[in-house]
Amino acid sequence: MKKLILFALTCMATVTFSNAQEISKNAIGLRLGDSRGFGAEVSYQRAIFENNRLEFDFGWRDGKNYDGIKLIGLYQWVWNIDGGFNWYAGPGVGFAAFKHEYERYVPGQNAYYYEDKRDAFPILTGTVGIEYSFDFPLLLSLDLRPELGFGDDIYDNNDLDIDVGLGVRYQF
Repeated sequence: MKKLILFALTCMATVTFSNAQEISKNAIGLRLGDSRGFGAEVSYQRAIFENNRLEFDFGWRDGKNYDGIKLIGLYQWVWNIDGGFNWYAGPGVGFAAFKHEYERYVPGQNAYYYEDKRDAFPILTGTVGIEYSFDFPLLLSLDLRPELGFGDDIYDNNDLDIDVGLGVRYQF
């Protein structure tokens, strides 16, 4: 009976470990997102454990009345779905700086007045996504990143923004 239990445990461990997907040690590329204006981010991922990694994104956003930059850091857990498909999730923090440009009409002067306001603030964020790792060193991903900024009302930071992103990365 002991041999049968040991054999069953060995078979289960073999199946479990053979199904595990190794994540790439490093990956670098672009992530295109759309929260509060379209923007692109330079994205770097670094594996730190067998199924965990850090992701750092530095990017810019461009909206109707503002321009900004963001720096985001995420800790991610990665789980294999099947073959090259993985899904991942994790918390993160970041920093953003935005310049808001707006015009105001002055009725007495019959003219427009243009004003710039700048704001820098921290961000709490997280991510959940799906990715596919090809047989050659290419990684495609699609993720949702809820973001909560803590700045003034210029950028309307008190709302929860959902950043949807498409990533293309080279793995090495």
